[in-house]
Amino acid sequence: MTQSELLFERAQKVIPGGVNSPVRAFKAVGGTPLFIRKAEGSRMWDADGKSYIDYVGSWGPMILGHAFPPIVEAVQQAAARGTSYGAPCAAEVELADRVVRLVPSIDKVRFVSSGTEATMSALRLARGFTGRNKILKFGGCYHGHSDGLLVAAGSGVATLGIPGSPGVTPGTVADTLTAPFNDVAAVEAIVQAHGGDLAAVIVEPVAGNMGCVAPRDGYLQALRALTKACGAVLIFDEVMTGFRIARGGAQEAYGISPDLTCLGKIIGGGLPVAAYGGRAEIMDCVAPLGPIYQAGTLSGNPLAMAAGCAALDALQKAGSYQHLDALTVRLQVGLARAAQAAGVMLTINRVGSMLTPFFCRGPVSDFASAKASDTALFARFFHGMLANGIYLPPAQFEAAFVSLAHSERDIDETVATAAAVLAKLA
Repeated sequence: MTQSELLFERAQKVIPGGVNSPVRAFKAVGGTPLFIRKAEGSRMWDADGKSYIDYVGSWGPMILGHAFPPIVEAVQQAAARGTSYGAPCAAEVELADRVVRLVPSIDKVRFVSSGTEATMSALRLARGFTGRNKILKFGGCYHGHSDGLLVAAGSGVATLGIPGSPGVTPGTVADTLTAPFNDVAAVEAIVQAHGGDLAAVIVEPVAGNMGCVAPRDGYLQALRALTKACGAVLIFDEVMTGFRIARGGAQEAYGISPDLTCLGKIIGGGLPVAAYGGRAEIMDCVAPLGPIYQAGTLSGNPLAMAAGCAALDALQKAGSYQHLDALTVRLQVGLARAAQAAGVMLTINRVGSMLTPFFCRGPVSDFASAKASDTALFARFFHGMLANGIYLPPAQFEAAFVSLAHSERDIDETVATAAAVLAKLA
């Protein structure tokens, strides 16, 4: 047995399913999940010492690569001063200053420990600010595992084919409305029927949890107009896209100013941190300034704040995002040519340095079209790539990520491997 197999066998005895987050269990693709021993740059090494070019990047935050030296140094220096205070520290202010400066729609920001906590808190804030009850989310968009957001969710919920979740009461989700992603008419109908009691519309501006799916032209603009018209709060869940597809996130790339934004992943430099922020008049409703309560012992953790500052500073280097896009386009074009040469039907969605190959004719523009892809063929492709040292997301309904640590040689090796694997699948 491999070391990963031995570790998975042990893990299943003491951890539900052997993993601490469901998609890691390889249920969508079959086989035994890899247990990672270390990671550096664009690569990870499993418990048996085998090397892989990594396109998961801890599901997005490793935009600078694994073990990026300035982040490691910042964390080491912070840890030497203590790992947690439960009191304010200067690094919180430093990171908040960076977020407010780089994301124009955010006047004030509150740090939390996870994306789930950020979206949950943003929705509570929206309800408290508006005095309304209902929220609207979109099929295939995943906003964390808080009760009211597991309806028609993407990511691991979609991968495992779970329509909602046992343990979530009907009353909890009674005020959660859903519409298909990229369907303006559906939103218009919901606003017409429920606009007077609609507290918030929450959306991944670029979906990443049904695979990478871009907004259609005018879609985000329509959401902005409709929420303004009915007085609802527009929340952009940029946990994945924030500082990923542009310095100011998807809202900068598409020219939209939401009322609230949820951030995560990259702002922690690989450590567990997230945030929600937005217009001052809304954020001033958060305790202790206002009546809407949210708290967390590890919020503003000094290690995470130091890592986040180092990450955002490094991303300010001129040409960083242009280089990321060029690398990802190189991968996209290479995969498309390999599939065409092999005679395999493949649709590749890309936005910035996020992409997903769907084994279907396409286009893939919503959750329904994403689910039409051949997931069994994806599983075979995944294992073919894995066997040859390429680590892709172990589920069709997830985005892959390119980092600044990837080289053109990494990309070309990935494309060559894909060509050989696809030829065998044809």
